[in-house]
Amino acid sequence: MSIFTMPSLGADMEEGKLVEWLVKPGDNVSKGDIVAVVETQKGAIEIEIFEAGQIGALLAEPGQTLPVGAPLARLGAADVGAPVVALEPAIESPKAVVPPAPAPPPTARPPAPGGAIMASPAARSRAAELGIALEMVAGSGPGGAILLSDVEHHVPVALTPVVEPVAVASPAGKPGLDMAEMRRAIAAAMSRAKREIPHYYLTHAIDLQSAQDRLTAINAGRTPDQRLLLGAFLIHATVKALAKVPELNGRHEGTPYRASGPVHCGVAVAMRGGGLIAPAILDAQDMDPDAIMQAMRDIVVRTRTGRLRNSEITQGTITVSSLGETGVDALIGVIYPPQVALVGFGAPRVRPMVHDGTIQPRLAVTVSLADHRVSDGRRGAIFLAEIDRLLQEPAIP
Repeated sequence: MSIFTMPSLGADMEEGKLVEWLVKPGDNVSKGDIVAVVETQKGAIEIEIFEAGQIGALLAEPGQTLPVGAPLARLGAADVGAPVVALEPAIESPKAVVPPAPAPPPTARPPAPGGAIMASPAARSRAAELGIALEMVAGSGPGGAILLSDVEHHVPVALTPVVEPVAVASPAGKPGLDMAEMRRAIAAAMSRAKREIPHYYLTHAIDLQSAQDRLTAINAGRTPDQRLLLGAFLIHATVKALAKVPELNGRHEGTPYRASGPVHCGVAVAMRGGGLIAPAILDAQDMDPDAIMQAMRDIVVRTRTGRLRNSEITQGTITVSSLGETGVDALIGVIYPPQVALVGFGAPRVRPMVHDGTIQPRLAVTVSLADHRVSDGRRGAIFLAEIDRLLQEPAIP
């Protein structure tokens, strides 16, 4: 038997709000199944489970805000009828003023085995504050445990505090995205990175004209929904170049540092209204440009609709940030911990470049690299040169 806890979905995460359970006690789950939805500063994240088994009991309720590591569910034999004390939220979300239903006539509550009444700490505290006997409160939690909401609903209308709502609910009742919280999380993560990670910076200009010509030829026979973007080539070349400098692919979480075998390539996605999230394309080392393009489309849509999975948030081993066609010439990024490298691509622009011994207008891009813990400038230069080489003769499906 084991406990499934609130996962850490980034170095900056301290707590998360359980939005929805997608399983119930008695359900069998396999590794990788989505079992819950948790709301963080990055939006609503679909939580995968990393252990096969059976859901024994749910230990938290939708609407609770819980710290990282707090128990969410118990894995093991189904134990639907057993008493379980549900955790109360660490932070109570303000609610609109809704008069509670009149309290039913008091009825004695049978004690749990051993004579104790099962109630959460918050419920006990609130009941004592209001002078309510827990024996008179009907519990709605797992196993009949008394929750804070049960105590509040037992209170006469005159005793119910008035709390004004401070936020507008998102459309259709779906969890919203607090942009102020996202900006706070970004600031915390980037401040930590600049404070703790020694950065070196390299930039290199790459001639993209050959890649662009091949891309144009490929897309000529395709429908718009099947066409490739130049960004798919940039990510593909970056992922393949890691084979030559593998130490840049990994997570600096212990000593000694160990590079990762799989390449889970984070892709920086700009949110509408501001903010940036870099979910990972998992196992990108096995993908050709078409597969990467499909993964990019999927991950951008799910990022902007708030339906990412926790593995995409937590398992990135390197990040690529590209400004696209509307950006500036160069991007000098800050590493996202615990990764050890960030590759930044500026906007592709037509520039005068020497080609075949003559100066010609050629499409080019400036690529940058940052890190100084597991590599040095020379190894970084080899990596950027390998990206350049791969883009001169990109692998075309």
